[in-house]
Amino acid sequence: MRKLLLFLGKAWSYILPRQIVYYLGRAKDYMYTGYSCRKFKLWGKGSLVTGRWRELVGEECIEVGNDCTFYPDVELTAWKNYKGVSFTPTIHLGNGCVMRNRSHITAINQIQIGDNLLTGNDVLISDNNHGNIELQDLQIRPQDRELITKGRIVIGDNVWIGDKAVILGNVQIGTGAVIAAGSVVTKDVPAYCIAAGVPAKVIKQIK
Repeated sequence: MRKLLLFLGKAWSYILPRQIVYYLGRAKDYMYTGYSCRKFKLWGKGSLVTGRWRELVGEECIEVGNDCTFYPDVELTAWKNYKGVSFTPTIHLGNGCVMRNRSHITAINQIQIGDNLLTGNDVLISDNNHGNIELQDLQIRPQDRELITKGRIVIGDNVWIGDKAVILGNVQIGTGAVIAAGSVVTKDVPAYCIAAGVPAKVIKQIK
């Protein structure tokens, strides 16, 4: 079957102009977006899923603003129940946000994101983790540990988060901040600064 599909794809490359193939792909994206956005608490005008979701949980707790773009394999998970424990999560993304490939936002508490967030690939924004760092919890399979949260996450407008960065619970990231690739944010980051490292620290303040 794979060989047949590849053959058909090559055959079409001689028949269909590349621009036509592009528009067919975009049409598929709009159809998939329309199919998957129906259960969201809010889905803004012009927002689009390109490709497909990797995982989608708790759409009724998620608000997406206008003109947002989600690249392939993004995960949005708002856990109302996990291993028999109930939560009241909320995820809010403002207008013009762009989440690139394989990025993941996950909440059992609250994640508030302003306008124009831009992420690199493989970014994690999580207000929760599996259990505490205690011997009793570490003796249990990670997926069987209770989800816990240290607090909500608030991200201001016009924030840029680099590839493979991690944003953990109980932090605020100010407007215009830049989080360097590979950083792990465990404390507040002021507005208009660059933070980098594990754990992330301010390395430059823009004035």
